[in-house]
Amino acid sequence: MIQTSAKKIVIIGGGFAGMNLAHQLNNADEFQIILVDKNNYNFFPPLIYQVATGYLETSNISYPFRKLFSEQENATFRMGEVVRVLADKNQVELTTGILDYDILVFATGTETNYFGMENVKQNSVPMKTVEDALFMRNTLLERLEKASRETDPAVRKKLLTIVVAGGGPTGVEISGMFAEMKKLVIPKDYPELIGSNGEIYLVDGLKAVLTPMSEKSQQYTYNTLTKMGVKIKLDHMVKDYTNDVVSFANGETIEAKTLIWAAGVTAIVFEGIPADSYGRGKRMLVDAHNKVVGTENIYAIGDTCLQTTDAAFPQGHPQVAQVAIQQGKLLGKNLKNMLTGKTLNAFTYNDKGSMAIIGRNKAVADLPSPKLHFDGFLAWVAWLFIHLLSLITNRNRFKTLYNWTVAYFTKDQSLRIIVKPGRESFDNS
Repeated sequence: MIQTSAKKIVIIGGGFAGMNLAHQLNNADEFQIILVDKNNYNFFPPLIYQVATGYLETSNISYPFRKLFSEQENATFRMGEVVRVLADKNQVELTTGILDYDILVFATGTETNYFGMENVKQNSVPMKTVEDALFMRNTLLERLEKASRETDPAVRKKLLTIVVAGGGPTGVEISGMFAEMKKLVIPKDYPELIGSNGEIYLVDGLKAVLTPMSEKSQQYTYNTLTKMGVKIKLDHMVKDYTNDVVSFANGETIEAKTLIWAAGVTAIVFEGIPADSYGRGKRMLVDAHNKVVGTENIYAIGDTCLQTTDAAFPQGHPQVAQVAIQQGKLLGKNLKNMLTGKTLNAFTYNDKGSMAIIGRNKAVADLPSPKLHFDGFLAWVAWLFIHLLSLITNRNRFKTLYNWTVAYFTKDQSLRIIVKPGRESFDNS
């Protein structure tokens, strides 16, 4: 039972950071938790691209917040988005009302960064949310259908050409998935498209793919994608995308009906948080305990914060899931310590390594201690195992494992269905 004297903690965002904080305070009667999110479900971002390409269902990687909190008596959920913070009143205004708080925690993650290119923003397909994934799946399937009816070879090629911008894990993984679909799926589902010469491009403004990973991982990924038929263009910075033409800063162009944007993210600025509390990438500056600089009782964890107190990461931590998970757990422990007068622990990131899947039986992994690189089938199995365990419920794990098993043995999946809402909901407030 929630005590009326309990400290009220409002958590904005139900991703890795927010959920781990909430679970760390599970059934601690001294805290009353209200988790706020614009969606009514938690989802697993690393597998978004598999929903987009029809290999997983939305329900495989998502789960309702209210169901997740049904056994956590000190936690409730509020659907809404932040309008402004009223710090002097210890209140946060949402699109769905005003909440009082004793402690406010931002765990809002990031949003897609288009670097000021309005045409790219308007015309490309982002890869950040479940809605993005469903939009991308519908768009790709519709263009395959249109290409199957098209009689002009040049128009058909443009419909089938895909440019993926961004050489990080998301760009690599989705390029590899497209390459496998082109080889294994399209000839069976769309025999009329055989020999249509649509291309898959992976482009990035840097000089390597997977730049945070080791040179061995970068080289293996480059060679593997190239063998799979992906055309990789490095040191190619996208400048514009209009009239189905991707333009680069070096003057080159690619004609393509589809530009998938996985090239960058940025944090979100909130009204009511002091301007000097933000740093690089619009991330909130925090101290060693994740308290936002210039505030008394506001914290930030995960991708939305910039913490420079960790000696091993003086420029801030990478915006990856493990940082968010570890910060969420530590903040929960520190909040308990604050109530009992115990010493607070400074955050130090335990880097557990990096992984990226490229395709069937193909992946790369780097472990920091001991410094170790491995690739191929072993890395692929490790990637599957770790991502399966990282899903939030056993239900998600079993359904995902089933779909992966079917896809592996059949080299196909039956989830390529175009589903669009016929109308908006009655209440959009």
